[in-house]
Amino acid sequence: MSLQRPARRFGFDMPAPREKLDRLLEKAHQLPRTPGVYLMKDTAGVVIYVGKAARLKDRVASYFQPSADLGFKKQQMLDFIDDFDTLDCETEWEALLTENRLIKDTHPRFNARLIDDKTFPYLAITLKDDFPGVFVTRSPQDEEFKGAKIFGPFTSVYALRESLQILQQVFKFRTCHLDIRDDDEKRVHFRPCLLYPIKQCTAPCAAKITKEKYRADIDRFIRFLGSKRSVMLREMKQDMEKASSELRFEDAATLRDQIKAIEKLDHRADRKDGWQPETESLYVDPQKGLASLQRTLGLDEPIRCLEAIDIAHLGGNETVGSKVCFVDGRPLKNEYRRYKINTVDNDDYKAIQEVVSRRYRDAGAGQELYPDVILIDGGLGQLHAALEVFNDVDVRPPMVISLAKKEELIYTQAKSEPIKLGRDNAGLKLCQAIRDEAHRFAQHYHHILRRKKMLGEK
Repeated sequence: MSLQRPARRFGFDMPAPREKLDRLLEKAHQLPRTPGVYLMKDTAGVVIYVGKAARLKDRVASYFQPSADLGFKKQQMLDFIDDFDTLDCETEWEALLTENRLIKDTHPRFNARLIDDKTFPYLAITLKDDFPGVFVTRSPQDEEFKGAKIFGPFTSVYALRESLQILQQVFKFRTCHLDIRDDDEKRVHFRPCLLYPIKQCTAPCAAKITKEKYRADIDRFIRFLGSKRSVMLREMKQDMEKASSELRFEDAATLRDQIKAIEKLDHRADRKDGWQPETESLYVDPQKGLASLQRTLGLDEPIRCLEAIDIAHLGGNETVGSKVCFVDGRPLKNEYRRYKINTVDNDDYKAIQEVVSRRYRDAGAGQELYPDVILIDGGLGQLHAALEVFNDVDVRPPMVISLAKKEELIYTQAKSEPIKLGRDNAGLKLCQAIRDEAHRFAQHYHHILRRKKMLGEK
């Protein structure tokens, strides 16, 4: 008679037998390298965990590798996994939505445990508004979402935001918190944010689209969330043909463009899109940099638009300023601006104030939106110079920071002490990239003016 008791009686989990893991690994190797959802099951066939994957074969196999280190909580789950099923999906965002629906329907025990009771993210579409907005929220019960169409909960806020950003390229819905009313005649004077010129929003804030057409886009977006891509494309093509036969050519063209956008959702940016790809080599992952900077600055909303300002001169001569713009962590060259300083010669602080005043006067008057973050090249003095301008406007910017050279310290409007980040910090690398790009652009303009002066050109 053995006196040895099972380890689980003492709160420990026995390691999963290698034979079982090898069997599951062999099965995983037969899976396709396509997006999808996997369902881990116990010996009774009960689903205990649901996950999504960009490539099913690689993701599922990673659980059963001999060298796999899944972390404390997922490692425990291996003891209970006896089999798995998978569902193929056409795209990663479809896998995200399928994972959401399955978790909601089956309540797998390990999905709940792995979240540690944190609030799940939801997708809210404010249908009560004249021009519904689309938002990610952890509090769908808030008053602002009363009457909204709610999707969720989702397990990953990062994956949800990334998918939403991709789908915004197709349906061009707004994600701002502006109060936009159809009867507001002042909208025609409002300058839309940068999502409009890069064709990721139809700018109802500036009356660029009618209420009816915007609603049609939102309705298609909602249908899209509940359909497979192939099904939705077939329906949209039928709608396009009907609009064309009824001589509604503008509606047909809108549908045609959305169909093309859906068909190339996996397209990546290149020179044709107006980006400057060579600058992207200064940091590894734009999205990672934005998420890191958001955490560093303590912002509630994700950073999408970031602008930087720099001043260039030589001994006070030919002083110029520059403004460069990054959207979604990548440079957008057609939004770069350069300024010839008119008020001062050899005073960086005054020059910064002139550029800030000229660039953001409409935003300060409530006639356009600020970028999410404004970065000033310099230290605490340069930051204070910029903030003096913002103190005199009606509408303040959400976040103004400065980045000092050499020490690479970040000064913010909210803290008295600078923020020192590690040299490998993704958010710092992003700030360095946009700061250096602003400096390059300012120096280029400065050299042009110097050459013209030397050669007597006008």
